[in-house]
Amino acid sequence: MLEPLLHMKDEGFEIEFIKPGIGGRIEADIIRERLRPNTALVAIMHVNNETGVIQPINEICKILKEHPAYLFVDAAQSFGKLLEDLRDTRIDLISASAHKLYGPKGIGCLVMRSRLYEPVPLQPLMYGGGQEQKLRPGTLPVHQIVGFGKACEVAIRDNKKRSKVCEEFKTVLVNQLKSVGAIINGDLDHTIFTTINCSLPEINSEALIVLLKDLVAISNGSACTSTSYKKSYVLNAMGLSNKRIENAIRLSFCHLTPKPNYSKIIERIKSVGS
Repeated sequence: MLEPLLHMKDEGFEIEFIKPGIGGRIEADIIRERLRPNTALVAIMHVNNETGVIQPINEICKILKEHPAYLFVDAAQSFGKLLEDLRDTRIDLISASAHKLYGPKGIGCLVMRSRLYEPVPLQPLMYGGGQEQKLRPGTLPVHQIVGFGKACEVAIRDNKKRSKVCEEFKTVLVNQLKSVGAIINGDLDHTIFTTINCSLPEINSEALIVLLKDLVAISNGSACTSTSYKKSYVLNAMGLSNKRIENAIRLSFCHLTPKPNYSKIIERIKSVGS
């Protein structure tokens, strides 16, 4: 979300970033307050990829009902999962990636909704042929498109079953994490059923990744190199302390994820503090 907006700023657009609360959610009323008559676009990530926090898309749609600004939703983490939210007809643009709902890698889509038969006034990033309404030239990857379509079909068909499995997995996971003192990062009541972010007060995230590498695959969501450490932009924007950010880990799962060996995981975590 950030890089395109920063590029737009370089092109002369006036960009305003809305700061989330400590729970990771944007207050819809703040968007209402910041809207101006000449606001052209409201862009928001539906579900954050680091915390799993769900933004109040439908509340924002209600606020924009009488405003001409276009609404763009990055739905990479929610497409095929939170079906009803994305069916709101006030959303003008939705971006999604096939591999996030078990389709082929290398294919995504931008869903555009016309207003009174007038399309969103987009400009192409590449020029050449007239494919995709002259927005993206080149021969279409038919096999990937078909795979994406099939993945969408299955995601809709199995949505309730998949969601139930993930919710049950998430409940057990959160309870296990809390049993060793983990603090959840993000409003747990407003997180998707496939992602959790938490901090263990006494264990650095890098150390925890190494400690558990043969038991479970986890990440810390930050950019690390051998010479520098950059803390999570997302967690920093939420106002979390440096210590909590340094200890933060991200866990994601799906309906196909096997049950981890919780007893060994807990045993190793406890061994660090003993």
